[in-house]
Amino acid sequence: MTHLNSSMRWLTCFVVVCSGLSQLQAQEDNQPPNGYRALFNGKDLSGWRGMGHFDPYKLAAMSDEDRDAFFLKNKADMETHWTVQEGALVNDGKGVYLTTEDSFENYELWVDYWTVPKADSGIYLKATPQVQIWDYTEEGGKWNIGADKGSGGLWNNSAGAAGKDPMVLADKAFKQWNRFRILQVGERTTVWLNGKMVVDNARMENFWKRDEPMLRVGPIQLQTHGGEIRWKNIFVRELSSEEANTWLRDHGDEGFKTAFDGKSFKGWEGPTDNYEINDGVLRCKPHKGGTIYTEAEYANFKARLEFKLPEGGNNGLAIRYPGQGDTAYAGMCELQVLDSEHPKYEKLDARQYHGSAYGMAPAKRGYLRPTGEWNFQEVTVDGSTIKVELNGFLILETDLSKITDYMGNSPHPGKDRVKGHFGFAGHSDPVEFRNVQIKTLSE
Repeated sequence: MTHLNSSMRWLTCFVVVCSGLSQLQAQEDNQPPNGYRALFNGKDLSGWRGMGHFDPYKLAAMSDEDRDAFFLKNKADMETHWTVQEGALVNDGKGVYLTTEDSFENYELWVDYWTVPKADSGIYLKATPQVQIWDYTEEGGKWNIGADKGSGGLWNNSAGAAGKDPMVLADKAFKQWNRFRILQVGERTTVWLNGKMVVDNARMENFWKRDEPMLRVGPIQLQTHGGEIRWKNIFVRELSSEEANTWLRDHGDEGFKTAFDGKSFKGWEGPTDNYEINDGVLRCKPHKGGTIYTEAEYANFKARLEFKLPEGGNNGLAIRYPGQGDTAYAGMCELQVLDSEHPKYEKLDARQYHGSAYGMAPAKRGYLRPTGEWNFQEVTVDGSTIKVELNGFLILETDLSKITDYMGNSPHPGKDRVKGHFGFAGHSDPVEFRNVQIKTLSE
């Protein structure tokens, strides 16, 4: 199935956004609409604790006792600077940030806020800064760092990166209630402010470790910084893995074409007898394998697919495969599809885990869903570079032309191939694939 054309996709987004807004506008006084839960009860600070701008990796490395002491110390500060007045959270512009006790992975968040001149605030997602809130007027004194563009941008993204600046100015006047809708799948983040999209499916960078994806899960934080800010109607709806996959599949780039029709091996070659198709799912037969591949060859392309691993499952994506030989060596590479956290794989080389360019470049670990759930993956092959995005997290970005150190000192003669087939490299396990789509990029 190809994607909706641009006008249809934006119409769909508009309808979804407007229906969501009308639904939530009818849900005031901190009462959540159906399917959401309130993070603030309108009465007290239940469900929240205090934590400022603090590295979540350091927090995770603490002992339980030290972590408890850390939050106990912050509790007095929180209760000094945060109060509840007339159904709103009120902060005086000082102190630690209000931080949810719960952590979230894929979710939709609604937040109302109002603020005052000179204030500078934001919303941390998964303990990461931040969806920006600030004084957008010239008098605020921060036009030199982007305040003239308004609130809602992912301000701590790198200069020039998608999402750093909001697409439109959507702020209301001071002391008027603004409404955020934030949808985050993995690190893919979309922000609406007062019904206007200001960030469109941009990657939120990991402020704490720039060379790694965001944390898979983390708390939501309401930042305090230099001026009074008030918050209410804070609702969250956690997304199932199916909802997350659908969002990732239906947003972002257009122009993908179906590579597997869900019914037959039309357009595929290789040992197809070693695979089976059932209800739109392509599955490697147990104790079978081999590389099946598209009849078409691709030079530069993007591939999107969903996969499901059994316990200890092992397969791979054949990239620029020549049609014969071991794709890990004869092709440009094999991108691992592996139940990386299974105990039997605990001693592998880092370049053998899921998403890695086998034997050459290691992917970041920890972003697979629990075994038995469907994962969403997008692969971009452009010249000698490869990017792998898993469940909305960028886990591999590498240039194979610069690889000189190989696992086991085994050469990879195919890594410089400029064209070849796309396929699945079965290794005897019943790994499943569905919704396989490919988009050709310019050469």
